[in-house]
Amino acid sequence: MRHADLVFTSGTVITMDPSLTGATALAVTGERIEAVGGEEVRRLIGPATEVVDLAGRALLPGFQDAHVHAVFGGMELGACDLTGTTDLREYRSLIAEYARTRPDRPWITGGGWSMESFPGGLPTRQMLDDLVPDRPVLLANRDHHGAWVNTRALELAGVTAATPDPADGRIEREPDGTPSGMLQEGAVELVGRTAPRPTDEDLLDGLLRAQSLLHSLGVTAWQDALLGEYGGLPDVSGAYLTAARRGVLTARVNGSLWWDRDAGAEQIAGLVERREALRHGRFRAGTVKIMQDGIAENHTAAMTVPYKDGRGCATTNSGLSFIDPKALRRYVTELDALDFQVHFHALGDRAVREALDAIEAARAANGPRGNRHHLAHLQVVHRADVPRFAQLGAIANAQPLWAAHEPQLDELTTPFLGEGLAERQYPFGDLHRAGAALAAGSDWPVSSADPLAGIHVAVNRILPGSGEPPFLAGQRLDLTTALAAYTSGSAHVNRLDNTGVLRPGHLADLIVVDRDPYTVAPSELASLRVEATYVGGERVFGT
Repeated sequence: MRHADLVFTSGTVITMDPSLTGATALAVTGERIEAVGGEEVRRLIGPATEVVDLAGRALLPGFQDAHVHAVFGGMELGACDLTGTTDLREYRSLIAEYARTRPDRPWITGGGWSMESFPGGLPTRQMLDDLVPDRPVLLANRDHHGAWVNTRALELAGVTAATPDPADGRIEREPDGTPSGMLQEGAVELVGRTAPRPTDEDLLDGLLRAQSLLHSLGVTAWQDALLGEYGGLPDVSGAYLTAARRGVLTARVNGSLWWDRDAGAEQIAGLVERREALRHGRFRAGTVKIMQDGIAENHTAAMTVPYKDGRGCATTNSGLSFIDPKALRRYVTELDALDFQVHFHALGDRAVREALDAIEAARAANGPRGNRHHLAHLQVVHRADVPRFAQLGAIANAQPLWAAHEPQLDELTTPFLGEGLAERQYPFGDLHRAGAALAAGSDWPVSSADPLAGIHVAVNRILPGSGEPPFLAGQRLDLTTALAAYTSGSAHVNRLDNTGVLRPGHLADLIVVDRDPYTVAPSELASLRVEATYVGGERVFGT
């Protein structure tokens, strides 16, 4: 009899396969699952088999993140990191200390601040000038759709009262037109392109730092949502390729090649070349990322109804469609014919509709090709478009952690949404009931990379530890659906069909969780902890 290399016993094996329930043991040979079952699995234990006694803990498929910016998240961990607080005094202390301890840094860069920390979501250059008057400062906000800069950064970049707003962004200004220190969307690049570029080793270090964190949270695979230059950010694809070639990329990664919205179909030939070049080991780049709109907090998300102003009156602004919808349909049709997956940033309901229209046009022209196009964020989805996801085979790529009451949502978004839109936010329950396939991602470093925190909010519509009521409680997901979104659902998006479910023959991408999620009260889901993570049967986190 052939013996297994690794056997897990005496626990709960949550396979995410409805035909494989009640299992308490699992065996691994090489990179793959050999057997799933009960006591009979013990027959595969030999003298060289590693045996893991689950001791009542749970074994699950590894989590997968369908929308993350791993390298940037890892780099922020090593930069001026403002995540973890919303207190302006703490921001000031962190910035001042970072600058004081790094006197040789020509620029102070980093980010992670929240819009809710400032009146109207708009910090000013003067708030930074008294902390760092002599060096430029560039700090991305939490969602990376804007940046806070000081006067020195604006001066070096030549951004003045006479500088026009770019077509895809906005320079916030003082009454006389002087830039105030807040740059929105494409305006970030006006300063970002002046900042020093990270070296190749900086990017690799960021990737490896991110990989360690993600593995500690049970993430075994992900889709990086931005491979290419954008907003002053560097192209991180080289870091992935280097890590794969050096054998240090332990995760499975699909990269989304950035669509340059200032160009057109002429860029597709280059995307085909990059898809072929960016393939080694566990890394590939078979997806194109199209950012169709902005975000609701700065009123650049594309909506079907105009935003309100601070008095509750309708404005003439309904957000931005970054790509002409007719052109979008042509581009997606051509990409689909070349078997690219398309990964849309679609936050407002008009952007969602435009993305679905593009997928519909591609299916009409090419027939269903199984390219698994997906729409990320989905803050607002028009009721009429909910059933179209299942009809078109479009996958709803949810970021569940955002679907809860918190100041940025309650103070900077909901009051400004046009009539009928506020109650259509993050309608994950409606999408699921309408038959849409669900995947899940974090958008880290925009928000926490912890899948268990995301699952908690998907099930409860309340942030962990919050005393707030549920946010649109009718859009909750049941635990099985939420777990599936983070496992088999995201594996489907990532085209890793031999992962996401624990069954014989599948890759042994597994996690050990301290308790069975089904024995925990819904309000305690975020307290679960990943104790070990395995990719292809090799332990990449835990002891």
